[in-house]
Amino acid sequence: MAIWQTTRFSLDLTRPLVMGIVNNTPDSFSDGGQHHSPSAALRHAEKLLKDGAHILDIGGESTRPGSPPVPEDEELQRVLPVVQEAVRLGVPISVDTNKAAVMQAVLEAGVDIINDIWALRQPGAQDIATAHPSCGIVLMHMHKTPLDMQQTPMEGDPVPQVLDFLQHRTQVLQNLGINSSRIVWDYGIGFGKSTAQNFALLARQRTLLTLDFPLLAGWSRKSALGQVTGLPVEQRLLPSVAAALLAVERGARIVRVHDVAETVAALAVWQAVQDNN
Repeated sequence: MAIWQTTRFSLDLTRPLVMGIVNNTPDSFSDGGQHHSPSAALRHAEKLLKDGAHILDIGGESTRPGSPPVPEDEELQRVLPVVQEAVRLGVPISVDTNKAAVMQAVLEAGVDIINDIWALRQPGAQDIATAHPSCGIVLMHMHKTPLDMQQTPMEGDPVPQVLDFLQHRTQVLQNLGINSSRIVWDYGIGFGKSTAQNFALLARQRTLLTLDFPLLAGWSRKSALGQVTGLPVEQRLLPSVAAALLAVERGARIVRVHDVAETVAALAVWQAVQDNN
């Protein structure tokens, strides 16, 4: 689908979009604590826009392997003040959450997209998505939970399993009356998958395009990149950009990244090649 319908924006996906990550958390795996206040998070959001981000993704709960859930009221205290200012920036605002109460609050504040690692499986989440008939939705595949997903990763070929899961979750939402134009798929790099399984999903990513739902790829600074390069998280810029380019080359329409300026520059080169094919 060439258009992604969100609350305030119909996003043209004929060219890849860059989603910049704004983590207002003390413990995210890559940048925990760096922007852990509403004012710092907003300054970071403004920087990402200057760097070329098309979408901002704001989160108040770390989902790194082994992370415990954050209480609902605490997540709201982290996210809502940032969202209330960010919606004035004139770009699509996404919130990374799985809690229905947080979804409700941020959508009332004007958020455009709900990015849910649980694919709207938590209590009340589907009801919120149904009650807000134009917000964009990112459905992600996750094996188990953040607390235990890497203790026993999924077994076997991940591609058909991820495809079946995303198809099933999409059908559930369609049966509730949610329009397909609102839905984007994320195959969940690092969420209960081995390094080999993560790269199998990238290598065969086009298999996930069979139903024409746009793909979001979230490779930025992930541990799988560290496994194949030997680099610590703070040195994974180049592998992250390479993975984003490979994902776009294989059909991803949105890449979720920490390093926006570098990703935008790399995609400009890729786009120049496409325009001259």
